[in-house]
Amino acid sequence: MKIIHILFLFTFISFTICHASVNDFCVADLKAPNTNSGYPCKPVAKVTSDDFVFHGLVAGSTNNSFKLGVTPASVTNFPALNGLGISAMRVDIEEGGFAPMHTHPGATELIISIQGEVTVGFVTPTGVYSKVLKSGDLFVVPPGLLHYVINSGKGKAMGYVAFSSEKPSVQILDLLLFGNKLPSNLVAKTTYLDLAQVKKLKAKFGGSG
Repeated sequence: MKIIHILFLFTFISFTICHASVNDFCVADLKAPNTNSGYPCKPVAKVTSDDFVFHGLVAGSTNNSFKLGVTPASVTNFPALNGLGISAMRVDIEEGGFAPMHTHPGATELIISIQGEVTVGFVTPTGVYSKVLKSGDLFVVPPGLLHYVINSGKGKAMGYVAFSSEKPSVQILDLLLFGNKLPSNLVAKTTYLDLAQVKKLKAKFGGSG
C-alpha cells in the first residue's frame, strides 16, 4: 500500500511541475528557423495584444483554373497560433468553380458554409460521404481523406474552414499527378488515362515528361 501511495505522490508532483513550467502561449518567432517541433517562442516581453489578432481574412483571387480563392490564417502569418493546433481559412468559389480532390494528411477540416451552395464530400475505400451545404451548414472531413468542394449553386459561394493544425499541409491530386516530371506514359499506365489526355493535363498544370 505504501508503494502505491509513493507512486501516486510522485505522479502528482511530476504532473504539477511539468504543467507549471509550460507557458500559457508560445507566439512564434518567425525570424527563427522552423523545426520539427515548430517555431521557437517569441520572448514574452516582446509579445503584444496585436500578436493575437489577424486582420487579413479577406477574399482571395479566383483567377485560376479552379475559380477558387483561398486565404489562410496559419502560424506562418498568424504567429500566435504556434503550438495551439488550430488554424483557419477563407474560401471563395466562383460559379462553376471547385476545390479539386485533395487531402490534409495531418489535420481534420471543418467546413462552415456562409454564402451560396456547395457540394462537399470525402471518399474512403468503402464509401462516399457527400452533402449539399447552404448558409449556416457545417461539414467535417476526417484527417488524411480525399475530399472536394464544388460550387453547385448560382453565383459565388463563400465559407470558412477550421483545421486541427496550426500549419496544415495539403496535397492536391491534380497537381500531384500532372504538375510533376513523371513520364507521361507512366502516369497514363498507372491511372488508365489516355496518353494524349495526360499530356494535355500536364501542359495545363505545369508538368513535363
